[in-house]
Amino acid sequence: MTAVIVKNILSLTSFSLFPFFSSLGNFRYGPIFRTSIVGQPIVVSTDADVNYRVFQQEGNAFQIWYTESLFQIIGKQSVVAHHGGFHKYLKSLTFKFVSPEALREKLIYEMDESTQESLRSWSKLGKLDGKDGTAELVFKYAAKKMLGYEESKDQQKLRDSYKAFMDGLISFPLNIPGTPFHACLQGRKKAMKVIHDIFEKKRSGNDGATNDYDFADHLLEQIKKEDTFLNEEIARDLVFLFLFAAHETTSTALTVALRYLDGHPRVMAELKREHENILKMRETEGSAISWKEYKSMTFTHMVINETLRLANITPGILRKVVKEVEVKGYTIPAGWTVMVCPSSVHLDPNVYKNPHEFNPWRWEVI
Repeated sequence: MTAVIVKNILSLTSFSLFPFFSSLGNFRYGPIFRTSIVGQPIVVSTDADVNYRVFQQEGNAFQIWYTESLFQIIGKQSVVAHHGGFHKYLKSLTFKFVSPEALREKLIYEMDESTQESLRSWSKLGKLDGKDGTAELVFKYAAKKMLGYEESKDQQKLRDSYKAFMDGLISFPLNIPGTPFHACLQGRKKAMKVIHDIFEKKRSGNDGATNDYDFADHLLEQIKKEDTFLNEEIARDLVFLFLFAAHETTSTALTVALRYLDGHPRVMAELKREHENILKMRETEGSAISWKEYKSMTFTHMVINETLRLANITPGILRKVVKEVEVKGYTIPAGWTVMVCPSSVHLDPNVYKNPHEFNPWRWEVI
């Protein structure tokens, strides 16, 4: 089974802007400095110890936060807009579908089947845009799991709306027709219309779906309970955010992995050897992947770790200061925003030897 992948990696703003931005600030002002992003004052931290402290005190001195423009995009009722007990409640709703138990018992087999189907389709093509192909693969599975939605069977094209949404996600918040931000909001509006219609059909029992139980079904059951915090607006925003997260971050990581593998034949050979050995050990040829096989993919996980380290899929993580904090001689007032830059640690030569080198063996446990 072969697929010829043409490496047409999209040059995402979120990739290029934040690492450069933090490096420039780090060079001129040190590892902690104040600046402004989309009109909001922000403290940027490229210091590993400070970054660790921010995450350790999440829910106490710091809380999850985004810019006002991003809240307009992802929805003010989404999981990231809530804190404390409500945030934990929303997280618990999702855990049923993405827990290790769910992965072991069901998800791993579904994802394997979906991936095999896409690979068979790709093998018939002369060439393939790596980013678009992997994005379609991930979105197809996620949309079915979240909503029972299948693009080929629905007149409303949900993925087209997400494409428009992504094109303006990292843009100046100017909501005027013709601007990327306006196109982004329109993409969100169209996507939310599709999600709303699916919820309506499910509630009325006219969705025409199979017996497969999806995340939207689970949310609608929770809404009916008397002791729930959940309402349908929050549920729809939750589905929208998860589809966005699955669609963009996973496909970007896969695309970057393809690029690195193509440029490092030794890594590719070792990866191929590991998977060929797994196939040889199977008692039945063509059988589905097993949990034991997944756990045995030691080198595969090393490749994943190294890809995520170099790709820095989330180059900037925002947290709001809930109460005044002292960090390394600096006082950050309550109400300010802190941006943690993981890339400053991932590419630090004091932490990783030859940090810009793609070397999965650095993750080898000796």
